[in-house]
Amino acid sequence: MLRAALIGFGQTGKTTLFQLMTSAREATRAAHGKGEATIGISKVPDPRLDRLTAMYNPRKRVPATIEFSDLATPVRAGSAQALVDVAAYKNADALVHVLRAFTDPAVPHPSGSVDPARDAQAMEDELILADLGVAERRLERLEKDLKKGKSAELERERDVVTLCRATLEDGRPLRSLDLQGDDLKRLRGFQFLSAKPLLIVLNLDEESLAGGDSIRAADAAGLKPFLSRAATAAVAVCAKIELEIAQLEPADAAAFLSDLGLKESGLDRVIRASYELLGYISFFTVGEDECRAWSIARGWPAQMAAGEIHSDIARGFIRAEVVGYEPLIARGSMAACREHGEVRLEGKEYLVLDGDIVNFRFAT
Repeated sequence: MLRAALIGFGQTGKTTLFQLMTSAREATRAAHGKGEATIGISKVPDPRLDRLTAMYNPRKRVPATIEFSDLATPVRAGSAQALVDVAAYKNADALVHVLRAFTDPAVPHPSGSVDPARDAQAMEDELILADLGVAERRLERLEKDLKKGKSAELERERDVVTLCRATLEDGRPLRSLDLQGDDLKRLRGFQFLSAKPLLIVLNLDEESLAGGDSIRAADAAGLKPFLSRAATAAVAVCAKIELEIAQLEPADAAAFLSDLGLKESGLDRVIRASYELLGYISFFTVGEDECRAWSIARGWPAQMAAGEIHSDIARGFIRAEVVGYEPLIARGSMAACREHGEVRLEGKEYLVLDGDIVNFRFAT
């Protein structure tokens, strides 16, 4: 499951976006203790799963999901340090920064004016500062351990963390580093906040939302230089009006979105942008019992994808029976695809493609 953690300064509409993404209408945050995240699950809309469900008429239809985390307390100067101790934020695959671009006299901006580019950089600085504290503490510990005894692994870890510290001191996020192999694994082990891919959700006025052109909205907000950085993307929404639309009947919601010139909902746009940023894809398992979508990172081999379903399937992996979504829909059945030679047997190193329908053969 993809995990995303929401961050933002005060009065940005972060809570509204969380409600939009997770259908969490109740104000549950008061029940949570200090530093405890609220978790919500969002079902990933996928018309391919709808068509497969119509084809197989299974007992269960199970979409892929995204877990969104949110803290009731907004980030303030110096407070991002607290995020490094929150499990939901440390374990997140990506950060979602809700950035205010709407004007509302009834909701004053904490900084006195609406300036998305300023706020984007201010949050970046907060994440960098928080990570710098983590890096410095780890280096102190490494130096103590190395005095007790030399270790090639600890020395390499010290080199990587030293590089991280220098990058942070230079004012650059760790997602800008191009680490590979074991060094990349070491970096992930620290769960640095600024190393995580960053999706900016630009929260617009309703008047500015027309057409939902995220690139144009980001350019108008002065974010083009910021978005040129590695592993950084943006999507535009109007959380307030789109939350209202999400509560309408489907036909009314579709008409409302059409009036705004939008082809898909804010929920769909944020999820799609998250998938694109992280390089995620979906494959499917189908049958009379269940049709299910599974989310994995692009480039995963079949055995790793099998492990997403169950570790026993990955452990006993024999072959993957694979057919593409388009051939299956065109032929109308798996049997017809077999007759036309469109069902393949693939080994554990096969790279699963977006839309693959997979049946894993495994030994128990």
